[in-house]
Amino acid sequence: MWRTLQNRSLWLGTTRRYSRIRPPPPAGAQPVIRVSNNIAQLGGPKEGPKPRQLLSLPPFPGLPLPGKNSLTVPGRPPHVTAISWVKYYFDEVHDSSVQSHFNKGLVQTKCPSFGDTLSEKEEKTKTMRKIQPNEVMEKGTRVYIPVSVAESRISRRFDTIPSGTLYPNADEIAYLQRLIHYKDSATLVLNKPPRLPVKGHLPVHNSMDALAAAALSYDYDEGPKLVHRLDRESSGLLLMGRTKESISHLEWLFSDAKVKSSCKAWNEACEATYQRYWALVIGSPKEKEGLICAPLSKVLLNDGKTERVILAHQSGFEASQEAITEYRVLGPMINGCSWLELRPLTSRKHQLRVHCAEALGTPIVGDYKYGWFVHRRWKQMAQVDIEPTSGKPYKLRRPEGLDVQKGSVLSKVPLLHLHCRELVLPNIAKFLQVLDRKSEKQDPAHSSKPDLLRFVASMPSHMKISWNLMSSYLV
Repeated sequence: MWRTLQNRSLWLGTTRRYSRIRPPPPAGAQPVIRVSNNIAQLGGPKEGPKPRQLLSLPPFPGLPLPGKNSLTVPGRPPHVTAISWVKYYFDEVHDSSVQSHFNKGLVQTKCPSFGDTLSEKEEKTKTMRKIQPNEVMEKGTRVYIPVSVAESRISRRFDTIPSGTLYPNADEIAYLQRLIHYKDSATLVLNKPPRLPVKGHLPVHNSMDALAAAALSYDYDEGPKLVHRLDRESSGLLLMGRTKESISHLEWLFSDAKVKSSCKAWNEACEATYQRYWALVIGSPKEKEGLICAPLSKVLLNDGKTERVILAHQSGFEASQEAITEYRVLGPMINGCSWLELRPLTSRKHQLRVHCAEALGTPIVGDYKYGWFVHRRWKQMAQVDIEPTSGKPYKLRRPEGLDVQKGSVLSKVPLLHLHCRELVLPNIAKFLQVLDRKSEKQDPAHSSKPDLLRFVASMPSHMKISWNLMSSYLV
């Protein structure tokens, strides 16, 4: 009995040096005296900053950039600097935010690799270097910037969708005019909010085409007409034509029948036309970027009324349409979700939603039509996530005084996270007289304008909340 008590006291005196609450410091760490609330404590050194999550920009395409005039210095060829390229890509972000990221040395680029002897972790850390704002961009160069650059302030007042009729009142007209992103004599570009139908039918009166025809005619006899469509639940840039001539040319631009014109500048502008979408998907594709070539076909469900778009079978017995989509992963996967940049090369109904859900196996958040099998197990975004390199939890900064449940990833029923962010198209007003063969020369008033127009639209409120919440994991 006495011997056991003696052994227990010896064991307590030699091994139990630290309490169960505070674990021992790592080996080799020098103790540091910290003072908090006038109490001195002996502990390990303070942890350093956690690694930031980097957002990958697309490879620099080279000159000329659509809708951008390159810098010209006497004695040097035209060029684009690094800060100009970042500001060009994040056109909706304030210049001061981009400048502050460069001043803090947070913008990086990859160094040229001369060997494959490094491991994956060493390659990520050693092959990155800081890039200076005045550094000239070369074709194919990739720039990496923290995702916090796209964080934006969110208004506490959510815009209400007009519930009006075919005759909108003054408030609805003012609301629609606030959605206008660009307007000229031939085209009209709107930033469509989610849950607003684009094309109306008998039971739907507050559709975008009906409201725009009644409220956005301005000094024209007729209102603008839709040229392409967006899903009701999606948001982003929506293009409309203001005249019969511009409508016909824009509809031809978004169709598959591409017949070249005698105007060389118009043909080059048509080839440079593209759309880019941002989407938050559940999971992450195996490849960071790629091309999806998966034809689509329509089928009727058992009720005989509802149509559903699916991937076409290789048997070839059913009618199908060619569908091609380029995709690129923007950043790391957080809480089982990742951001994608999508560029459709064909215009098919629900093309991006079906390609993400069925071809990639990563359905878009809030897509209950094509991703119902995943949303049955949907869980609201957790408050803590684990940082992949260190294995320690991130801290989450919740927006103060804001209802974060409104369709974001913290909501039990999130809205569709699909947004048409970027649109590049020919300047129809400049080429209209040449295309209609009214004159072989362009109007002097339009000759100085660029051949291409580029638009970038900010994300809707629910996607901004999701972006800020997921990017706030970098402390």
